[in-house]
Amino acid sequence: MLDVIFWNANPIFFSLGPISVRWYGLMFAIGFTLGYWIVAKMFRHEGAPEKWLGILLGYVVVATIVGARLGHVFFYEWPYYSQHPMDILKIWEGGLASHGGTIAIIIALFLFSRFVSHKPASWFFDKLVVPVALVGGLIRLGNLFNSEIYGGPTDLPWGFVFLRNGDVVASHPTQIYEALCYFALFGLLMWMYWKKNAEERPWLITGVFFIGIFLPRFLIEFVKNVQVGSEYELIAKYGMNLGQMLSVPFIIIGVGLVIWALVHPRQHFSFPNKFADEPASSKSRRK
Repeated sequence: MLDVIFWNANPIFFSLGPISVRWYGLMFAIGFTLGYWIVAKMFRHEGAPEKWLGILLGYVVVATIVGARLGHVFFYEWPYYSQHPMDILKIWEGGLASHGGTIAIIIALFLFSRFVSHKPASWFFDKLVVPVALVGGLIRLGNLFNSEIYGGPTDLPWGFVFLRNGDVVASHPTQIYEALCYFALFGLLMWMYWKKNAEERPWLITGVFFIGIFLPRFLIEFVKNVQVGSEYELIAKYGMNLGQMLSVPFIIIGVGLVIWALVHPRQHFSFPNKFADEPASSKSRRK
């Protein structure tokens, strides 16, 4: 049995003069770096043009940051930000919503498919969501170091007392609950891609991702503290907070995508190799 854990981690990883690197930002950076490496391996595995990687990374980074920020602004604290619009830019003060980031990434991938690759969007979704599960887990660890987004009181032996916030009773470390779920999902998706060739069933990996991300999120929200005061009215009226209500459509979409993928035949997309865009004379000299 574990004793209660007194948590007072410093959210700053290290400082160099006026510059400070926070654990939260470090987790973000590690996640994107590993994600780029994983997707690059997938591209090489299937012979897709590697020049797409840098462009795709740009789309995803911008979509993640902008979408997550605007999701928090519009979903959770619009009454405040509508009166203080310049504070929307103060992203360093915190306030990111995963649902907003997800919506923005979906839009970004459809735009990338339409204007850059001219290939089915499903091919990119089924690659990108794999490292996104890993990034989600790392971000929740960043929340843990920030002593934020945790649950209500618990007498379970692994409860955390978040001293930085002046707590004196143990709470559910919901950041760890979510992180473990997302890391397990990442392992499942990697197994599906590399061992079961699930990429040959368009939208299957994406569907499993939506279920694996948002179903745990929906369930864990029951023991998580309310993030903004306006959610109390939603809970009283519907028995769910905003995070749960936003998760339901993604769970339904995920189930629908899995069913669609399983009832349709396997497909194998053909892509040019990484030298496909070089002049013919250059390729002939290499032979």
